[in-house]
Parts: sequence; C-alpha cells; structure tokens
Amino acid sequence: MKKKREAEELETADEPVAIETAACEDKLRMNLEEIKSYEGVVGYIMRNTTSASVDIKDPAKMVDYAIMSSTAFDATEELSKIFGMGDLKDITVSGKNLRMLSLVVDESKVSVFMEKNADIEKVMKKIQMV
Repeated sequence: MKKKREAEELETADEPVAIETAACEDKLRMNLEEIKSYEGVVGYIMRNTTSASVDIKDPAKMVDYAIMSSTAFDATEELSKIFGMGDLKDITVSGKNLRMLSLVVDESKVSVFMEKNADIEKVMKKIQMV
C-alpha cells in the first residue's frame, strides 16, 4: 500500500511542471510571432526535444537556416566545454547582410534570423519575457 501511495504522489508532482513548461512554450511562441513582425526580422526557428516550429520568410532557405542554427548551438556547446565557459547564454553570428541570435529558453532552443540593421536588443528582450 505504501508503494502505491508514493507512486501517486510522484505522478501528481510531475503535472504542474508539464503545465508550466507548456505555458512557457506557448508564451515564447506568441513572442516569436510578434518578433517576426519587427523590421528586419527574416524569421525564426524554435525547437525542443519533441518538436520544432519554423517560420522563415523565404521557405527556400529554411534548410540552410536550420543547419546554421543547429551548427551554431553544437559548436558553442563544444567550445564551452573546451574552454570551461559554463552554460550558454546566447549566441550572435553576424555576416555581411544577416545576423542570427540564438539562445536557450527553458527547454527550447531559439534562433532568430534578421537583417544587419534589425534591433537585436529589442528581439532579445522580447524573447526573454517568457
């Protein structure tokens, strides 16, 4: 009887975390939809362990952006281990015409792609409002 009671307590303890995570993910998704309308923002990718959301203005470049995002996260994690930098806060990759801001928000990895003149600080603040 005691084992059954412990199992029931564990099951109920997990539920609020799942609800909180889902609410956070919904808020993040809403914020990303708003960010998409900012001047100079090209699109975003949000992924977690079970799903991904992609909204890029040029669908032909979707795979290129996904590879760039994934590679940036992987490279940063590896460099962080090598140099003992600790957990990743954010990544900014700047090219001639495009910038990518990537960061981890709770369980989700988010990358926002924008033109060079876009307000990266405004984007970052909105993402962190989760």
